[in-house]
Amino acid sequence: MLVSTTRRPQDMTSLRRLNSILDEAFGTWPFQSQESGALTSSWIPACDVFEDKDSVKIVAELPGVQPEDVKISLENNLLTVRGEKRQKAEENNERVHRYERTYGSFERAFALPTTVDPEKIAANYANGVLTVTIPKAERARPREIPVKVG
Repeated sequence: MLVSTTRRPQDMTSLRRLNSILDEAFGTWPFQSQESGALTSSWIPACDVFEDKDSVKIVAELPGVQPEDVKISLENNLLTVRGEKRQKAEENNERVHRYERTYGSFERAFALPTTVDPEKIAANYANGVLTVTIPKAERARPREIPVKVG
């Protein structure tokens, strides 16, 4: 049994007001730049950042992204991971009922501490997960200082 629902005009006004408030609060974060309001990323991959005594690791989920479509750069201690998740064209003539997966370009930037060694950064990509390992400089690693007696 189908049930028909209708919205009263005052319901739509409240919904529009809520939508306007949310647009104002979140309109420039995190998808748009503050200056121009232009889109800077089609999607934003989830990232985890870990630190231990030897290194900083950035782990990014990039499902469906080909390794050759990922670029990593370092400039002024700002590590940038950018790339593109490409949509594959469907070969068959079936009707598409829904597209829910996200495609397009992405970019994430991370300010690195001055305690890392930028010359030894390594990146590994496996099973849709990018791991960037940034070793700490020798001078930044914790070390024990012996106490001399006497």
